Amino acid sequence: MFGLQIKYLSFFFGLISILSFFNLIYSYYLNLYLNLDTYYFSLIISLIISILLYKIKITDNKPSIFEKILTVFLGYILIPFILSIPFYFSIYNLTFLNSYFEAISGFTSTGFTIFENIKHIDQSLILWRSTTQWIGGLYFLFSIIYLIDIYDESFKKTLTNFISLDSSEVLKQAIKIFLLYSGITLIIFLILNIFSIRSFDSLNLAFTLISSGGFLPVNDLSNILKENSQIIVLSILMLTSFFSIFFSYNLIFLKNKNVNFFYEDLHLIIYFVVVVTIFFLFFSFNNNFSNNLLAISSSMSNIGFSLESKQSNLSFIYLILVIIGGSFFSTSSGLRFIKIYSLFKYSLNQILSFSKPKNIFMNKLIFTKINFDFNEINKYFLTILVFILSLFLLTVLLSLNEINFENSFKLSILTLMNTVNSESYGLADFDFNNLHFFTKYCLIFFMIVGRIELLTILLLMKKFLFKN
Repeated sequence: MFGLQIKYLSFFFGLISILSFFNLIYSYYLNLYLNLDTYYFSLIISLIISILLYKIKITDNKPSIFEKILTVFLGYILIPFILSIPFYFSIYNLTFLNSYFEAISGFTSTGFTIFENIKHIDQSLILWRSTTQWIGGLYFLFSIIYLIDIYDESFKKTLTNFISLDSSEVLKQAIKIFLLYSGITLIIFLILNIFSIRSFDSLNLAFTLISSGGFLPVNDLSNILKENSQIIVLSILMLTSFFSIFFSYNLIFLKNKNVNFFYEDLHLIIYFVVVVTIFFLFFSFNNNFSNNLLAISSSMSNIGFSLESKQSNLSFIYLILVIIGGSFFSTSSGLRFIKIYSLFKYSLNQILSFSKPKNIFMNKLIFTKINFDFNEINKYFLTILVFILSLFLLTVLLSLNEINFENSFKLSILTLMNTVNSESYGLADFDFNNLHFFTKYCLIFFMIVGRIELLTILLLMKKFLFKN
């Protein structure tokens, strides 16, 4: 059991060493020597850890679901320690807490930053910030597959024929997901280059968009996007982390177009079109619809970018979109649209059944023959309950640390949904660098809580608090 879990983490430490090597090549190529030694540290340390973990013997016993959850949680704590090395040993005199905060923020694809001015950061370190997001998004996808046993059978059946859920083919499936993830990243990079966004910015944005991250290579997105066509293209590309990671593969390569492989994405398309239509009809009187489109896509995909400087009247709506989130098998966070929709439909059917007891109401999702049962609804309800409790707790903790209630509430939502603060939510100028150390620890913990599926928190509570 222990061996299998350790091998799972070994892969990511090895991947960090590879990415550190690429950063070294990039630094040498562009003569960026200011933080060069830091990538040697991360390369050597991550490589040693990866080899040591890989050498541990694998036992034949299958790990329990609780051990799997703890393994994923442990990865969210340990991997950022290595990712924080270039920040800590850089020339910018960052404390260890600030370095770890930046690494956690990137690895969880949140995007909170302690850097006040990105212009003052070395290009290689900017690229490393984006790299932490990219590897964090990949880790999140692997974690979903790794913890697939705790999710509903309907999710398993509607995943894809691209991968197998057979535990004996873990390595083969991991390689497939890695290649798909890397391939989509490359496509995003090429598209951004085609639309005249410089290569360095395109690469960083590609790492950000695929992982649903929040780090930018500049202080203001308007420094990159100069034309409406660029804004629209970026808005569309943000949806890659809104839809299922397998959506493009199923659409292009799937021979037997089974609607079950698309049912969640079909719901998300309708949801997106409805929201965009509402914004177009009622919230675009300023003739700046492209900016609103970017904010919509950014909020739905839990990225959080914004161009509009005066959107305080819409911040509540954008926060609602952030909470709902995107596809279950995507890199976005949120409660997940399909769960909220299923819970709403089930509740409505229950109400109608009392008013019309002779009628039969089917708890069935449109575009599919899948019915959700009472056990699934209980899981959805408990997920929302855990989110509300987490939101209340974090809001109180932030309020006690001299942050006004409104900002505490907004920041709590963004933290739990792993979405960067921006003008869309009225928090663009929030200062993370000078926060009290206890506040930073709270944000670090809840960024991790928000990234792992909230259902796993319930299972851990059941395991450790309700022992027989």
